[in-house]
Amino acid sequence: MPQKPVNDVMIILERDGAVCLAERQGTGYADGMLNLPSGKLDPDEDVFDAAIREAWEEIGVTIERDALRIVHVMHFRNPEGEPRVGWFFTARRWEGEPRNTEPHKCAGLFWHPSDQLPDNTVPYNALGIAHYLKGEPFSVHGWEEARGRQEV
Repeated sequence: MPQKPVNDVMIILERDGAVCLAERQGTGYADGMLNLPSGKLDPDEDVFDAAIREAWEEIGVTIERDALRIVHVMHFRNPEGEPRVGWFFTARRWEGEPRNTEPHKCAGLFWHPSDQLPDNTVPYNALGIAHYLKGEPFSVHGWEEARGRQEV
């Protein structure tokens, strides 16, 4: 049976060398950790439309399609073994000041230096930001254990 990974979009908003991160709360997954404005694709939605929607829903900013740039793609397997493809975007420009538009899921927004992320940053997001900063367009993470099992 073919693999069916979940597709995620992550938006890297940068200002003065800092990236906007949201503190998760009340979601049941990674609460207390920091993540990029992000989410999964809705049915019949492409990755650009999903990034635009998530930016509006989570932080109240409007991003035009032509302002988005894909800076990294990651094939990721989370600790639960679920395969995902992460599409990391930057925005050359946006309208509005980022704000917490989902207080039921987010304790607040914070700006952190892109190259000095806090220890409580969601690893999936921290890896994507690190690869982006190095100019690396693609990576694979979380499959090491599976390869080890296949080689036995």
